[in-house]
Amino acid sequence: MIESVVTDTGKGEPRVSFTEATEDFIGDVTNGDVSGVMEYITLYLVPQLFLAAIGLAVIFLGYLVASYLSRIISKPVRRRVDETLGIFVGRIVFYCTMFGVVGAVLSKMGAPLGGLAAMLAAAGFAIGLAFQGTLSNFASGVLMLVFRPFKVGDVVNAAGVMGKVNEIDLFTTTLDTPDNRRIVVPNSSISGGTIENISHHAHRRVEVAVGVAYAADIDATRAALTAAVMKFESEIIPGESRGHAVIMSNLGASSVDWLVRMWVPSKEFFRLKEALTVEVKRHLDANEISIPFPQLDVHLSRADGADEAVFQRPRVRPLRRAFDGHAMPHAS
Repeated sequence: MIESVVTDTGKGEPRVSFTEATEDFIGDVTNGDVSGVMEYITLYLVPQLFLAAIGLAVIFLGYLVASYLSRIISKPVRRRVDETLGIFVGRIVFYCTMFGVVGAVLSKMGAPLGGLAAMLAAAGFAIGLAFQGTLSNFASGVLMLVFRPFKVGDVVNAAGVMGKVNEIDLFTTTLDTPDNRRIVVPNSSISGGTIENISHHAHRRVEVAVGVAYAADIDATRAALTAAVMKFESEIIPGESRGHAVIMSNLGASSVDWLVRMWVPSKEFFRLKEALTVEVKRHLDANEISIPFPQLDVHLSRADGADEAVFQRPRVRPLRRAFDGHAMPHAS
C-alpha cells in the first residue's frame, strides 16, 4: 500500500493513490478498456512491488536481529539463573522485537495501524473467551517462572503428583515419577494448589513410628531404640535442631507409641528411612520387646434366669435311627 496523499506527476496532472488507481484500473478492464495497463504497471504496480520487497527485506533483517538479541540476552539468564526462565526471556525479547519491526514497516507503507489495532483487540477478546483455560495455564506458567517455587531437577509434590521436575513450559510442567512415568500437569492446576518442594533443603528428618506392648519396660525400650538409631551415627547431621531423638509420643489403645528420628542428607532420605526401620525391628526383637497387634476386649454379662428363658432359642431334636440299623420309614 502507498500513502493516499495526492502527488504531482511533474506534468501538471495530479496522481491518485494506489488504491484509487487500482479501483479505476479494474473498472476499465471490466469495461474492456486495456489502454491504461502499461501506465498502471509503470506508475503504480512496480513501485509498490519495490516497496514490498524492501519491507520484506527489512522484516527478514529484523528476524535476524531478534534471534541474535534473544540468544545474547537469554544466555546469561540460562547459565546463572534458570534454564526455563532463560528460554522464556529469550522468547519475550524475540517476539517484542519482531512486533516492533513489523509495525514499523507497515506504518511506513501506509497501513492503517489504528484500524488494525482495533481488529487485533477485538480478535484478542474473542480468543481470550474461547481459550480461558489455555490463557490461565499461560498466566500460571509466567508466575511460576517469575516467582520460581521450584526449578528443573527438584522433587516436588504438586497437583496430587509427586515426581522430579523435567521441564517447566509456559502452559504445562512435566514430572517424572519415582516409578519412571512421565506426567504432564497443566500449570493452572499446580499454581492453584499447594506445592511441596521435597528436595529444596539439603537436610531432611527421617521419622519411624513404632508401638510396643504395655508390658515392655520403658527404659529398656528407649535403650533399644537409641541403639538402633546410633547405627547411623556417621550419617546423621549434627548441630542445633538436628541430630537424633527417641520420643514416647502417645499411649495408644493397644500399644505405647514411640518416634525414632534422625536428620540425614536429603538425597539419602529413602535409603536411610528403610534402613532405620529394619534396625528398629531387629533391636526390639533382640531385646524381646514385642510389637502388639491391635486388641479389643469384649465383656459379656449373662442375663438372669427369666430373661434367659425368654430369649432361649428352641432346640430341635435330630431324627433317631433304629437300634437294629434300619432307617425309620419315610412318609409317602
